[in-house]
Amino acid sequence: MLLAVDTSTARVGLALYDGVQVIAECAWLSGRRHTVELAPAILDLFARCGKTMDDVGALGVALGPGSFTSLRVGLALAKGLAFSRHIPLIGIPTLDILAHAQPVSRGLLFCAIQAGRGRFALGVYKGSRKGWQAQGRARVVTFQALMEEARQNPSQVCGEFLAEEVREMNDRRIRLVPPWQSLRRPAVLAELAWMRWQAKEADDEASLAPFYLHTEASPSA
Repeated sequence: MLLAVDTSTARVGLALYDGVQVIAECAWLSGRRHTVELAPAILDLFARCGKTMDDVGALGVALGPGSFTSLRVGLALAKGLAFSRHIPLIGIPTLDILAHAQPVSRGLLFCAIQAGRGRFALGVYKGSRKGWQAQGRARVVTFQALMEEARQNPSQVCGEFLAEEVREMNDRRIRLVPPWQSLRRPAVLAELAWMRWQAKEADDEASLAPFYLHTEASPSA
């Protein structure tokens, strides 16, 4: 069984997955309470399913982009568990989680999460037989820059937007994915991590670090 942890933003997500079914999944708006809420939530998830950490054979964790503090909370916990339990740790780029939850179609897919100060962390994807493929590196853009780029081609846009931003996206050239479909599903993170685990791919828990757009290149590039 694999435990997936996503603390990229104010919204936290957890999932338990065994390759056949999603055993459990939860997501909630934690605000800035990640440190006090994350570990108890994992224990509660286990209790509801009649599982324990002894049943977990691997861990999947969202790497970012996202909030500096939020990402570190989730990754620190996942690294600690992986190290103490001697189990594989698999890091997944946060924007890939959003992208792979969307049905593959023609045109481009723009995945965005809030980056503060009116900016967004943006990843652009193109559909293929293998699913959505990242087109270049993730980057930070303004809302207007995102809109201008999305209008250039038939596009879908998904992610975290405020009410006024949603109203501005009322444009025939842009298909805005509904909020329920724009939720970062921890079960998708679990599936992506599971595929890497089954391919015998894992990350070094000592060196694995959060991805911040202002300092590093995107791990999905």
